[in-house]
Formats: sequence, C-alpha cells, structure tokens
Amino acid sequence: MRELTRLREQVAVWQSISHSLNDTLELAELGDEALYDELAAEVERLAAEVAQLEFQTLMSGQYDDENAILAIHAGAGGTEAQDWAQMLQRMFIRWAEQHRMKVEVLDESAGDEAGIKSCMLSISGNYAYGWLRSERGVHRLVRISPYDSSSRRHTSFAKVEVWPDVAEEIEIEIDEKDLRIDRFRASGAGGQHVQKNETAVRITHIPTGLVVSCQNQRSLTQNTQVAMNILKSQLFDLASRTQNAEIAALKGEDVDAAWGSQIRSYVLQPYKMVKDHRTGHEVGNTQAVLDGRLDDFMEAYLRHQVGEGQPAAVDAGLELED
Repeated sequence: MRELTRLREQVAVWQSISHSLNDTLELAELGDEALYDELAAEVERLAAEVAQLEFQTLMSGQYDDENAILAIHAGAGGTEAQDWAQMLQRMFIRWAEQHRMKVEVLDESAGDEAGIKSCMLSISGNYAYGWLRSERGVHRLVRISPYDSSSRRHTSFAKVEVWPDVAEEIEIEIDEKDLRIDRFRASGAGGQHVQKNETAVRITHIPTGLVVSCQNQRSLTQNTQVAMNILKSQLFDLASRTQNAEIAALKGEDVDAAWGSQIRSYVLQPYKMVKDHRTGHEVGNTQAVLDGRLDDFMEAYLRHQVGEGQPAAVDAGLELED
C-alpha cells in the first residue's frame, strides 16, 4: 500500500502538469493580448516545475526514494574530531528539518570531553536516501581549535556512512550462529528505567565484522529489533556495493572508494570555503553550509554522476579510532 501511494503521488504530479500545459496552450491559441501577462506567469511556473521534475530523474536509483540511515564516526584526533562529528550531526539534522523530514537518533556515543564519538540517525522523507547518498565518505575540517590553548590550526576528520532503510522490503537470512549479541545499560539522557536496566544492545555480525548498536528505544526487545533491521540494511548495502564495484572493475572504470576517501573539505581558517573534491563545487558561506544548506553540493554530485560517471577518490589519510 505504501508503494502504491507513492506511485500514485508521482503520477498525479505529471498529470497535473499535463493538464496545465493543455490549458495554457488553449489560452495561447486565442491570441488575446490581454492574457499575455497571465500566460507569461503560467509558463514561468510550469518551467520551474518541469525543471524540478527533471532534477528528480537524477534520483532514479532503485532505492533513491527510500528513507535513509546515516552514521557518523569521529576520526583520529580525540576531542577535536569528536567535536567535528557533532557539528556534522547538527548539520544533517538541520538539513533534514529544512526538508521537513523526520529525524530519530537511534544510537549515540558521547565524546570523552566534548562532541560525540559516533551516532546513528534515521532520516525519513521523500527521496531521503537519494539526497544523502552523496554524503558517504570522509569530511575534513580545518579551523583554529577552540580546545587548543595556543590557538593553533587543526585538521579533523569524520566518516559518514549512508544506506537505504529497506529492512522491511528485503529478505536476508541471518544465521544466529553468525551473531554476537551484547547487552548493556544505556548511556546519556534517559528515564530511570533506561538507566537501571540493560536495555541497550550491540550486535556483531562475525563474518563481515559489521557492528550495530541501539540504545534509544524503551525496551531491550525494541532496541534489538531496530538493531537487527539496521544490520539487514547494512548487509544488503554491502552486498550491492560489492557487486557494483566488481562490475565497474570488469568494465575498467574507476571504483568509488570506500570510507577512506576525502570527499569534502570545510575550511574555516585562514579563509572560509567549503569545497567538494569530487565535483569541484565550492562556496564561501561556510556557516550556511554548517547550518544545513547542502542542496547545491548534493545536486552537483548527482549531476556529476550522470555526466561524468563515478567520481574519482581522493586519499584523505584518515585513521579511525576503535
């Protein structure tokens, strides 16, 4: 029913534009100069709608219209990297809110002094994965450290992972013998029940080494179910990307690098600039970007993929903490 509703909404948009075009053509054929301003305004409106629909064709991947799960991991660098990870978390939440998408924090590990070591977000909305898949990779920050008493310039890294939330739509059999399930008390903010009972869960898929944890639900059963759904989505995404990489290698094309590639730099000192290394797109208003204005970067990435194939990887030299 959800798929049927989505398809009906897409068809309705095209039908509405088709009717509007026919009505506009009929008015134009009347040749009445008094209708010129009205026709000009209608043509401008239709052109904008068609341009938006044209852009949506860039999100024609099999799962682009699905919800997304986004994870952020601080790189090596201690407090600096953990603060940067939290800045990225805020940036993506702001972006989602601007697009009226629902955001839920599934898991979060606080930093030692500030920021976060890692977090996992569920982002639900139209084409959430189609937009956010452009953000997979390593994000680099250059700034004067607020945690350095000598006010020196620091470079920090954080890894962003994104995969479609398709656990309910795929069939993946997971052998219980391949799982190690650890239970622990939830950390951070929460009610009395959450803090005093082992409601949090960490699931390790031994064959692949994938680790998923969830602690923000009210019960152990709920956290386990959410963690298993995330694990299914991760395994599906891993299999899909492995298959795509093998096909690309057979074709002799560049294979999109995994998390060890630097996709974007955010420079706050000695000048202000955010630059995407895959597309060359850059802006000088760094604060707007950190406040969630990411659409231009995402659109540039999607158009770059269509026009020039997969973007080449740029080595970032990232070393991640456990």
